[in-house]
Amino acid sequence: MLAACRKPEMQRCVDEHNVVVDDSLCGNETGQQNNNYYHPGGGLYPSPFRWYYGGFGGYGPGSIVGGGGYVPMAGHSYASSTTRGGFGSTHASGGGAVE
Repeated sequence: MLAACRKPEMQRCVDEHNVVVDDSLCGNETGQQNNNYYHPGGGLYPSPFRWYYGGFGGYGPGSIVGGGGYVPMAGHSYASSTTRGGFGSTHASGGGAVE
């Protein structure tokens, strides 16, 4: 079966401008969203960070991503920089949901 031979697509934690940030800002577990944060001025606000699935761009902080989406596609597997062994990969992968 060909699907079993596919490498996982990229999963990166991004800010509101689709710039890669540290995975810890999106949650401790791959795919888990960190939906809220405490603003220094007080109060609980929605997090500006979320997982980005598929598309192009790197894993390194500051990389800009595109061509993917914020929702994982059924039947696809994804790997974050943590599950792939660290930052710096330049592997680009097609696919992913488009918002």
